[in-house]
Amino acid sequence: MSNFYEERATMIAARDLQEFVPFGRDHCKHHPNALNLQLRQLQPASELWSSDGAAGLVGSLQEVTIHEKQKESWQLRKGVSEIGEDVDYDEELYVAGNMVIWSKGSKSQALAVYKAFTVDSPVQQALWCDFIISQDKSEKAYSSNEVEKCICILQSSCINMHSIEGKDYIASLPFQVANVWPTKYGLLFERSASSHEVPPGSPREPLPTMFSMLHPLDEITPLVCKSGSLFGSSRVQYVVDHAMKIVFLNTDPSIVMTYDAVQNVHSVWTLRRVKSEEENVVLKFSEQGGTPQNVATSSSLTAHLRSLSKGDSPVTSPFQNYSSIHSQSRSTSSPSLHSRSPSISNMAALSRAHSPALGVHSFSGVQRFNISSHNQSPKRHSISHSPNSNSNGSFLAPETEPIVPELCIDHLWTETFTNIREKNSQASKVFITSDLCGQKFLCFLVESQLQLRCVKFQESNDKTQLIFGSVTNIPAKDAAPVEKIDTMLVLEGSGNLVLYTGVVRVGKVFIPGLPAPSLTMSNTMPRPSTPLDGVSTPKPLSKLLGSLDEVVLLSPVPELRDSSKLHDSLYNEDCTFQQLGTYIHSIRDPVHNRVTLELSNGSMVRITIPEIATSELVQTCLQAIKFILPKEIAVQMLVKWYNVHSAPGGPSYHSEWNLFVTCLMNMMGYNTDRLAWTRNFDFEGSLSPVIAPKKARPSETGSDDDWEYLLNSDYHQNVESHLLNRSLCLSPSEASQMKDEDFSQNLSVDSSTLLFTHIPAIFFVLHLVYEELKLNTLMGEGICSLVELLVQLARDLKLGPYVDHYYRDYPTLVRTTGQVCTIDPGQTGFMHHPSFFTSEPPSIYQWVSSCLKGEGMPPYPYLPGICERSRLVVLSIALYILGDESSVSDESSQYLTRITIAPQKLQVEQEENRFSFRYSASVSSLAERLVVWMTNVGFTLRDLETLPFGIALPIRDAIYHCREQPASDWPEAVCLLIGRQDLSKQACEGNLPKGKSSVTQVLSSDVPSGTETEEEDDGMNDMNHEVMSLIWSEDLRVQDVRRLLQSAHPVRVNVVQYPELSDHEFIEEKENRLLQLCQRTMALPVGRGMFTLFSYHPVPTEPLPIPKLNLTGRAPPRNTTVDLNSGNIDVPPNMTSWASFHNGVAAGLKIAPASQIDSAWIVYNKPKHAELANEYAGFLMALGLNGHLTKLATLNIHDYLTKGHEMTSIGLLLGVSAAKLGTMDMSITRLLSIHIPALLPPTSTELDVPHNVQVAAVVGIGLVYQGTAHRHTAEVLLAEIGRPPGPEMEYCTDRESYSLAAGLALGMVCLGHGSNLIGMSDLNVPEQLYQYMVGGHRRFQTGMHREKHKSPSYQIKEGDTINVDVTCPGATLALAMIYLKTNNRSIADWLRAPDTMYLLDFVKPEFLLLRTLARCLILWDDILPNSKWVDSNVPQIIRENSISLSEIELPCSEDLNLETLSQAHVYIIAGACLSLGFRFAGSENLSAFNCLHKFAKDFMTYLSAPNASVTGPYNLETCLSVVLLSLAMVMAGSGNLKVLQLCRFLHMKTGGEMNYGFHLAHHMALGLLFLGGGRYSLSTSNSSIAALLCALYPHFPAHSTDNRSSELL
Repeated sequence: MSNFYEERATMIAARDLQEFVPFGRDHCKHHPNALNLQLRQLQPASELWSSDGAAGLVGSLQEVTIHEKQKESWQLRKGVSEIGEDVDYDEELYVAGNMVIWSKGSKSQALAVYKAFTVDSPVQQALWCDFIISQDKSEKAYSSNEVEKCICILQSSCINMHSIEGKDYIASLPFQVANVWPTKYGLLFERSASSHEVPPGSPREPLPTMFSMLHPLDEITPLVCKSGSLFGSSRVQYVVDHAMKIVFLNTDPSIVMTYDAVQNVHSVWTLRRVKSEEENVVLKFSEQGGTPQNVATSSSLTAHLRSLSKGDSPVTSPFQNYSSIHSQSRSTSSPSLHSRSPSISNMAALSRAHSPALGVHSFSGVQRFNISSHNQSPKRHSISHSPNSNSNGSFLAPETEPIVPELCIDHLWTETFTNIREKNSQASKVFITSDLCGQKFLCFLVESQLQLRCVKFQESNDKTQLIFGSVTNIPAKDAAPVEKIDTMLVLEGSGNLVLYTGVVRVGKVFIPGLPAPSLTMSNTMPRPSTPLDGVSTPKPLSKLLGSLDEVVLLSPVPELRDSSKLHDSLYNEDCTFQQLGTYIHSIRDPVHNRVTLELSNGSMVRITIPEIATSELVQTCLQAIKFILPKEIAVQMLVKWYNVHSAPGGPSYHSEWNLFVTCLMNMMGYNTDRLAWTRNFDFEGSLSPVIAPKKARPSETGSDDDWEYLLNSDYHQNVESHLLNRSLCLSPSEASQMKDEDFSQNLSVDSSTLLFTHIPAIFFVLHLVYEELKLNTLMGEGICSLVELLVQLARDLKLGPYVDHYYRDYPTLVRTTGQVCTIDPGQTGFMHHPSFFTSEPPSIYQWVSSCLKGEGMPPYPYLPGICERSRLVVLSIALYILGDESSVSDESSQYLTRITIAPQKLQVEQEENRFSFRYSASVSSLAERLVVWMTNVGFTLRDLETLPFGIALPIRDAIYHCREQPASDWPEAVCLLIGRQDLSKQACEGNLPKGKSSVTQVLSSDVPSGTETEEEDDGMNDMNHEVMSLIWSEDLRVQDVRRLLQSAHPVRVNVVQYPELSDHEFIEEKENRLLQLCQRTMALPVGRGMFTLFSYHPVPTEPLPIPKLNLTGRAPPRNTTVDLNSGNIDVPPNMTSWASFHNGVAAGLKIAPASQIDSAWIVYNKPKHAELANEYAGFLMALGLNGHLTKLATLNIHDYLTKGHEMTSIGLLLGVSAAKLGTMDMSITRLLSIHIPALLPPTSTELDVPHNVQVAAVVGIGLVYQGTAHRHTAEVLLAEIGRPPGPEMEYCTDRESYSLAAGLALGMVCLGHGSNLIGMSDLNVPEQLYQYMVGGHRRFQTGMHREKHKSPSYQIKEGDTINVDVTCPGATLALAMIYLKTNNRSIADWLRAPDTMYLLDFVKPEFLLLRTLARCLILWDDILPNSKWVDSNVPQIIRENSISLSEIELPCSEDLNLETLSQAHVYIIAGACLSLGFRFAGSENLSAFNCLHKFAKDFMTYLSAPNASVTGPYNLETCLSVVLLSLAMVMAGSGNLKVLQLCRFLHMKTGGEMNYGFHLAHHMALGLLFLGGGRYSLSTSNSSIAALLCALYPHFPAHSTDNRSSELL
């Protein structure tokens, strides 16, 4: 081996060299601030960095006294992401003057200022601190509670705290602070000693020097100290010793390191919460005269802290303000109240001014501690670090309350005393580092002695305390930890940068690119002794180095035996380092594996120390080998590997594995240059030291290398082992045989190497890693690489079963014969065969298949923390397949053997703890148990995807079962794993306060906000936005629906004024346009009622808010108001009455059925103004539909009906009937009968009942008797369908609506009874209805009312035939409802559409819609969700002759009326579509949706087709509306986007043929689509279909006063 190799091997190349300038410095210069000018004149950088060595992080932070000169300091930490994922960047907190700048970023992520703060006085210190927001102050609460991440900024008189959520706190400081430290619990303050603290007065108790603050709103409380005394008893007291300074504070583990300036020793304390007994000791009052001397009486302390010194009068007595202070402190400091509101705490209230000239009262402002002097004791205790404090001489104010201390420091360790302990040997830098095997060290740098002292510590077995070991001194000028790779960088006195892991030296760090001062060697030539100084290492290491192998000299430090060799190897290297040595001045800001080097010329560079390994495969193998080796050997092995891997020009990612194999086999004693498969490794031209000698050797065999390369290639091996090759008996190539002979002569394993004795153990753990990698489908390439190594080892160890196992897994990779390296039989005895080694190879697949077959299997061996997938698979199979519930709850499972070696037991237990199963009581089945357990151990969906399919199958099965029946209390991770993110989202959104959900409640209205910005209630504010944001989380469709359905804002009236229009005409034009838009506005409440269904629980003391129906408009550009009441155009009278009624219904339907409502509240809602009576009428009807109207007292019902207000009567009658649905309630029957002349006795007085009220009463009868088949009622209603007009004006207008109402009522009474109408056969109901439908002679009127109809009407000449136009709709729907779902073919055939032109001319086309609908409802089971079925309803004559609407030319035909045919065609299609809507209502059936959507699209295209006029746009619009309603019925409550787009498109269509009825249909469809905010859907029960038929009766009113159709529900 050449010297060159050796020399390169001990060098570690740092990477990513770049200049470092604190980002905040540059930002400060441009910050708009008064300090700007001063900062621009900052001294040159060289002056900024004092050369006293203490310019490290702590050094810069300790300069807290701000001089006139501008000071700057900064600190860096690893980036913390809000979400908790791993981020790789630095965060910097920079302080200069009055400014603090927090920036984030790195080389790969752009640097950016995150927050900048400017305060009033110079910043003394800034730091990050996490405060815990829990009321529960017990120790265990700290692991689980949420924290408030803050930046704390210390000024001379107060401390500002800014949380990242945006809360700001400010706390006044009752003393001058020397230093602030962030702890696990909150902040720790060190009070600076003031010279005026010891007045000449009477001796008093000393004041504490350390204080804690657990939350910005908590009090500042003194720190308690518990230290062991000489005689073993511990004592508890306040920290009062001024000589004790904190030099280091760590959060995990929570320890404090202090330095005693008098005794010059460092001590370590654990920082924890005060226990109650310690609290009681320090809080004992001085009234107990005989308290022991060492008990600090907190009462006097309290009085001192609570007294107040006024800054302006030095003579004020501190006891003047007791009562005022006392009252404030009681409210904030008593633990029961524990105020957390950002009100001014008593600390802030007692503001003060501090001046050192105030003598005794100058204890910085708020004197919250007793005025008591520090009685400086002449005799100091030698061990204890808290001097005694006297309890005598303290005096107590009568009303004060003690301050309860919150934190305590507990003594752990103190440096041993040496006789010659130098003064001022205070540590300037302290940090915790761990070595490559996880042993932790507390290192502190004593700069005056150029020493880094490292103390090893570890947790005790019961995890309660830390045990400190011996101290190792390393000569160092500066040092910093490199956390990422468990090492530390040490700057030696000679200027060399050396890497250590724990106290073991790894190697020197070579920094490429640092400038050398000059190439003249005159002043930098080292003295001959210099190299020896540089190499002096701690004693323990030389022992380790003695036994190192000489074959591969990868030792961290060259051997010292041959001094000439030493000089050769180190001379050049030291020259370069000496030249650089004048440059590196100190190390600071270590983060992750990056560190800043400060150079003596003032500039700084940041370098990255390379990682131990970059490929996952090498990392896993290293972990496994490290786990199994004894610690000392593991460290040596890792140090060697690290030196090889991190040498200058190290390997690329791909060749890292090859380098690892070479290095590992060398350490096991193999000669990798002679081994065939390692010799041909391609290192991609890296200058690695391992292959340097090979490159130097000249080629002896000429050009055979290329041929051999081919013979060794994978291709050749595959061909050689191919079956064809064997069958053709081709002999293997001779050259390879010759080569094998050549090599097999003297290949033996050297038994003196480091890892020789551990080869079996290493082989076994690598085999377990191999089995682990099989469980990750992404690691296929890694397995192939690992197999080669394992096969070589298995052959050499003569383990046939293992070789066979690998051959079965990878027959193409594993050759049956191969090179064997002989192991000297004499040496095999030295090999350590561990107890866990098995002769049969453990196989995870075999284990699982045996489990599935039900065979018994030995426990599967696994490596804790490394083979976690194996563990997971084994336990999940045991739980789910074998059904053993205890498998995951027990720590020691019978299915696994944990591989351990004795010294590492502690670490194993620590690993194991991560997987403790938190058993949840709610888990019942095995599937649930498995899924909950898997999430507890951190298993995610991504892991599941990388498991091999067969192995993952049981887990997927369990997930499938859980997905169907989830529990409500599962954590978010479980919901994600089973694919129920909706539940996890619901869980986290459920905790949000109302109104903070992701769907914002902003409503963009149609009108630009003018002067009227007050928010009108649009009637949709009470929706459950949390639920809607869960259902539709991806977009803003809910806001869109709100925008479409709101009627409270004026509409926008856009009319262009053409030049020829006069102003008056223009105003008329605008009002006409507004009239068109109002048709739409008046139709909105029906949709809104459905959208907001059951979304509101009314407050009994407040009336129900009914949104305004706003029929005004705004005309751009000046936003002028347009009104219909100006008298310029004719507005129909009573235009808004039905719209107001519907508005009232919509408001009433918001009330949930479960609400608490009584009669008084219903009456309480009665409006004062007469114009609101229609809305109240609708409100009453809605209460009936909700079932609340039954609570209205009979007296009130009577009261409302006698008022004679038509709308109120209608609303009330319908409401009461709906509330008593199907009950045959007699009192309600009487109530309705009064309003129906046909139900009154013939001799009764004729009451003047308005026609609409009669209609409502008839429908009411149908509701009350729904499904009862009550004979008398049915008879009367049957007759009423064909009621002739009376002699006078009675019954002459709006006859259609009455007839329809009677038909619907009859249908409801006999709902679904079909042919089983018991006792009604003499009424011939179906025949009578058929006659009403097709026409014919009127039968003789039977019953008691025949007298009335003797004389014909004077208005209408009908003769004795039935007026089909009046009776047909009612009769058709009555038939449909009576024979609903009966599949009665004979009745259905009556309803078939006519199939001759002659008959078609006799039927109104719109009646064909009703007939088709009725027929399909009867033949319920025949309805199929496809367009073929829809078309099958169209008779042949229509199908053959119907014109295609897209054709331009119309065919001529004499005997065919094309208009009739095309109208009949579209209406029949619409009727079939509507029946499809009823059949699949609320089912969200995809086929039905696609079919209906296709027809809707077709009708949209027909509307714009050239032939639309033949069919008539009105008819097409009607059919489109019907199809849209059908679509909405199928998709009810789903909020389907395509249907919403259709509704939105039709919403925008105003004018033309679009009348009130069409708008009504479109907005009803929109309401159905979002029924109850997506929480409700439609049912297809008989009762539901009857209600839907009434509500969606497909003849839409032409205008809002058109009463011919029953738009009542």
